[in-house]
Amino acid sequence: MADVARAAGVSSATVSYVLSGKRPVAEETRRVVEAAIADLGFTVNTMARSLRTGRSSIVALVVPDLSNPFYAQLAASLQKELRPLGLHVMVCDTQAVRDEERAFLREAVQQRFAGVVITPFRLVAKDFETLSAAGIPVVVSADLPFGEADLVTPDARAAMRQALTEVTDAGRRRIAMIAGPRDATGGDPRLELLRALAVQLGTALPGRLVVRGEHTREAGAAGFERLMRMKYRPDAVFCANDVVAIGAMDKAEELGIGIPGDVALIGHDDASFASLVRPRLTTVRYPAPDVGRAAARLLIERLDGRVARKTVTVKAQFVPRGTV
Repeated sequence: MADVARAAGVSSATVSYVLSGKRPVAEETRRVVEAAIADLGFTVNTMARSLRTGRSSIVALVVPDLSNPFYAQLAASLQKELRPLGLHVMVCDTQAVRDEERAFLREAVQQRFAGVVITPFRLVAKDFETLSAAGIPVVVSADLPFGEADLVTPDARAAMRQALTEVTDAGRRRIAMIAGPRDATGGDPRLELLRALAVQLGTALPGRLVVRGEHTREAGAAGFERLMRMKYRPDAVFCANDVVAIGAMDKAEELGIGIPGDVALIGHDDASFASLVRPRLTTVRYPAPDVGRAAARLLIERLDGRVARKTVTVKAQFVPRGTV
């Protein structure tokens, strides 16, 4: 960096500002510095910078299932926000396994990551204490808060109410859900919200019409088959997410059950494939790009010195398509 500064006739601090973008630099000065960088073939030694600052430029995005397009969209959004600030996103796929989640948190401390953005699946608040002790900021994307970590959380009540109203207005009364596993972090807020709304709208979501499984296509197929084998099978099925809903659609076709003729089907998240399948999937959109932008903003504020915990709420939207 000192060599670049000498070649450009500026201070090392000015070179640093050009590289980091943390402070404005006059356009002419920026061009001179960038020309010197190109002439000298200068690249930032991130290891040396990490030793000097005590922190790397890596932000870990820890998710339970990267094959779910929602998390791929989240990663793209987060990276788009952080790259201009010299921060780089490393995606960690835990496959919803608690030991893997904890291992990535340990690595974040060992490698002195700049921050962690995480959708916890089987973690508890205590698991984040080592990150807090190491001064590594954490943003949690979840329905419930985790200790002092910043939180990005959905507001899905209005959207879920719309979805349920659409179903009941179509004359469907036997409402079921393919929900997540019992040991998932924070229980299953989507299930509890649906239950509460069903009571408000004069229907019900009885326990016998709730089947549980992982947030996978296979679990969606297995759960849908269980529901369809019941003596009084449901005529509307809500799913924990769109991946589960696609598994349910697979099984419906195999069993010769019409969607939406025999059974209405509602997903959650509005993954990229939801509008591509036929019939197109009716779902509740939880916009991953908005989640990524909110998480990036919270993380940057923490790195800039904010101490108090903060929560950002992202509104979900009902997306009516062809499965209701």
